[in-house]
Amino acid sequence: MSVNDQVLNYPIPNDAAIDPPAEWAELRSKCPVAHVTLPSGDRATLLTRYDDVKEVLADPRFTRRLNAPDAARLSAEGGGVFSSEMASIIPDGGEEHQHWRRLVAKWFTAKRMAAMRPAMAQIAEDLIDGMVERGAPGDLKAGLGFPLPVFVICDMLGVPASDRDRFSYWSDALLNLTRYSEAEIEAAQGEFFQYMSDLVAAKRAEPGEDLLSELIAVGGPEDGGLSDIQILVTGMALLVAGHETTANMIGKMVSMLLADRSRWERLLADPSLIRTTVEESLRYDANSGFGLPRYLPEETEVSGTVLPRGTTVVCSMAAANRDENAFAAAAEMDLTRSPNPHLAFGAGAHSCLGQALARTELQVVLEVLLRRLPTLELAVPVEELERVEGLAVGGLRTVPVSW
Repeated sequence: MSVNDQVLNYPIPNDAAIDPPAEWAELRSKCPVAHVTLPSGDRATLLTRYDDVKEVLADPRFTRRLNAPDAARLSAEGGGVFSSEMASIIPDGGEEHQHWRRLVAKWFTAKRMAAMRPAMAQIAEDLIDGMVERGAPGDLKAGLGFPLPVFVICDMLGVPASDRDRFSYWSDALLNLTRYSEAEIEAAQGEFFQYMSDLVAAKRAEPGEDLLSELIAVGGPEDGGLSDIQILVTGMALLVAGHETTANMIGKMVSMLLADRSRWERLLADPSLIRTTVEESLRYDANSGFGLPRYLPEETEVSGTVLPRGTTVVCSMAAANRDENAFAAAAEMDLTRSPNPHLAFGAGAHSCLGQALARTELQVVLEVLLRRLPTLELAVPVEELERVEGLAVGGLRTVPVSW
């Protein structure tokens, strides 16, 4: 039975840690606008071609307003981590959203990222020291991938280093809806909210060189700034959005490079390839999670198919990034690929605000790992790496390595 004749379950089941499901290529060639059933049982439309995904993501009419009465529910439990409250405090569309982005984006410029590099490298060095002390084999995800983005966000928000571990726990509890009980998640959310509330008050009294202090300095809504609750939720949102995605990407990137160790050897021989390697890892990542859902408030046409008003579309950036029509030898991992216009960070007005931060973190991790642990290798066959089964973000359960 071909993909045209059936309604696929989405996400498409896939056991392989690094390889894409076979259905992607078939969908792109024969059924680029496919009907799928979501975990909630609701129906949605899946896009897998590069041009279609880019077009829908870049169209400002299509937003993440998944609380419309006719929008598909992603899971039976609803939208996941405080999506409804978060969306109402930080506007997700229109001029208000653009205004919020402009205020926050000043913190994510290339210049800021360059200034943060030495601190990021030091965090990576310290975490690798810890891994080496504990001895091989170690879990690269737990030892480096998971803590690094939290510690970097803590630096950006002006959170004291002594509170980093509490931040790590809250982030984990808010993102891993399966690992903790509802009571634990609610408690973590309450503690995190209280902590951020106190932090904003402390920054108001004694500003520092950090994102929260800068947002406070702009003034309130009447001065073109944000309210205290918006500043607080922005801090929480940056941790939640920037943490698990990058933490998982660190583990997946290193796994891809070690799965065929000639890639790692090539980087050791020529570290100038780090920048293009990071971009290619982002493009090549076949385990990036759910993709981006979009709600169509009006009828539209995609790839010759008319989609009625009220359709929920799932854009699979990972499938689009393997499209042969957009990338030569798309199934190959080419560390020198340039240009590399992948869609890992989305496209258009809603493209990932923190992409410069994620890129910098990934580059710094590679730089420090290559220098400190040149003999790094996977401690298990690549076939034994296990995917994290979760709705939002794709990743590997552990990344066992030795050196």
